[in-house]
Amino acid sequence: MFHWLEQRPFFFAVMLFLTVAFAGFIEIIPDFAKASQPTVGTKPHTVLELAGRQVYIKDSCNACHSQLIRPFKSETDRYGMYSLSGEYAYDRPFLWGSKRTGPDLHRVGNYRTTEWHENHMMSPSDVVPGSIMPKYPHMFKNTADVATAYANANTQKQVFGVPYDKEGMPKLGSWEDAKAQALEDAKKVAADMKNQSVKDAVANGQVPEIVALIAYLNSLK
Repeated sequence: MFHWLEQRPFFFAVMLFLTVAFAGFIEIIPDFAKASQPTVGTKPHTVLELAGRQVYIKDSCNACHSQLIRPFKSETDRYGMYSLSGEYAYDRPFLWGSKRTGPDLHRVGNYRTTEWHENHMMSPSDVVPGSIMPKYPHMFKNTADVATAYANANTQKQVFGVPYDKEGMPKLGSWEDAKAQALEDAKKVAADMKNQSVKDAVANGQVPEIVALIAYLNSLK
């Protein structure tokens, strides 16, 4: 049989393709099955965190930063535990990324603080000498779109069955409830920041983009 295949390159290539394709298919079936099941401890993002996620996408942070730690020692030594499929159960869209101009951020909440992010987003090169990351001072002035974040969360709950309002999960409730909770969460973030204009904005009932973004980054663990 093998001698016959070796003499016929076309059939040998077809047989090789079918063998590899079948093996690959068998290999990925378990991961597809697990993908629909959230990893233990995984929770949906709060409305404030979703607002920060919108800022993350709007300013194309995912163009330079991945959120996918591969199971290689060089990566786990630097970034922490490798990523599990179930950790993305409530992420829409996924922000795995395909390029690392900057470091992976999937576990950034474990080793960076609110103050670090505040200084870094204002002037990256002052915090990380030689950094080519641009400055983002506009985030300290722009207001986060909490209303769209709430609509996003409500859509995920109604359409995809994301378990908001269930025991142990973030509360959603009405728009007024969600807005009040987002502001309370923002106050906790702003309390650890030094920028007085940001603190004043939150005290006046506004949520600057930088506060929402930091809330989102702090949730990545």
